[in-house]
Amino acid sequence: MGTEKLLLVLRDGRKLVGVLRSWDQFANLVLQDTIERIFVNDLYADIPRGIFLVRGENVLMLGEIDLDKDDYIPEPFRKASAEEVHSLSVARKAERKKGEKAKEKRLGELGFEVEHTGEVLY
Repeated sequence: MGTEKLLLVLRDGRKLVGVLRSWDQFANLVLQDTIERIFVNDLYADIPRGIFLVRGENVLMLGEIDLDKDDYIPEPFRKASAEEVHSLSVARKAERKKGEKAKEKRLGELGFEVEHTGEVLY
């Protein structure tokens, strides 16, 4: 095992970049010098996370990063502050949730029963 730098996409949508230090038979991974990379529109931000233990069942995609192209960020993305990207991300999630509510309401009017979304229903 060398110093493989990996990009992981988790089931919850988070993207992690870190150096692989260990793994086991269940595909659990230990990453060192991990950053969480958040994308919103054409902006991204890196948040340092340090050592990260990822349970194997949460890995959606895993890929090795070419160390020669590690610093290359394709167009049109540009780096921004974590606060700016986080605020845009929160606004986008709220907008998406609003759209989902409208869709669920319309489906309910048409007689479809919408799937429980994890919210408390009274």
